[in-house]
Amino acid sequence: MDRNELIDRITKEVLARLKSGADNSDGEKTTPASSQVYSPAAGAPENTPPAGAPGNTPAAASAARALLPAEVAPYIDHTLLKPDATRDQIDRLCEEAAKYHFCSVCVNTTWVAYCARKLRGTAVKVCTVVGFPLGAMDGRSKGFEARHAIEEGAAEIDMVINVGALKSGDLKRVEEDIRWVLRACRPAIVTKVIIETALLTDEEKVMACQVARKAGADFVKTSTGFARAGATSEDVALMRRTVGPKMGVKAAGGVRSLEDARKMIGAGATRLGTSSGVAIVTGGESKTSY
Repeated sequence: MDRNELIDRITKEVLARLKSGADNSDGEKTTPASSQVYSPAAGAPENTPPAGAPGNTPAAASAARALLPAEVAPYIDHTLLKPDATRDQIDRLCEEAAKYHFCSVCVNTTWVAYCARKLRGTAVKVCTVVGFPLGAMDGRSKGFEARHAIEEGAAEIDMVINVGALKSGDLKRVEEDIRWVLRACRPAIVTKVIIETALLTDEEKVMACQVARKAGADFVKTSTGFARAGATSEDVALMRRTVGPKMGVKAAGGVRSLEDARKMIGAGATRLGTSSGVAIVTGGESKTSY
């Protein structure tokens, strides 16, 4: 059996288990280790969501529904990735992130150094995007972009995979594309792999998550926010089940309210990418597209 056949077999097995559940000998549902609930009350440090909060169980959903707005704030990457973002808007983004204790601001690379200076002395990190939003650039170029962003002050890198290579079945190229970015990152730099779920079948989502985990990324992330759709709780649950309990899962795109945030966390998300962070933690609802 060659590598592609093996991956295809594993993919089908994972999807079959998601659809049917794992039954024990008494006919009762078993709860896999990757579905144990994370309790925020257990005490994650400020601005540090858990590395892999396994959700997608009734207990996890119940715990997530009870989260207070202030407890959701450390999950949030406060995001502004529009091409026409102005300095005033970036200033407000940083000020809001510091005020509400969000995990990071997520900005395009041109703003990394500026945000790093603005946020110096706060607990808010600077996250940036690489190969964004298409993922179709050469892997070496993604690596260079990541390295320069880190030199400018980025603490987290969200990279877009080569979606076309994945859909062509060229998993070796997808993995190498990710590794170009990982090689540019120092050990302390968090790496997130955007798989762009709106463009993938369920089988392809599973394969993308498997490749990202094999390459050594810290997170898988649903979306850029620039495709036809963003995160869904179903995709988050699928990604969580695929990567297991230790890897992070980031839901991005369409998380606009506290209820949306709770739903994604209950499904297994450990980070939320959204431009609606203020609305989420103040109990409002945003009309923005990200």
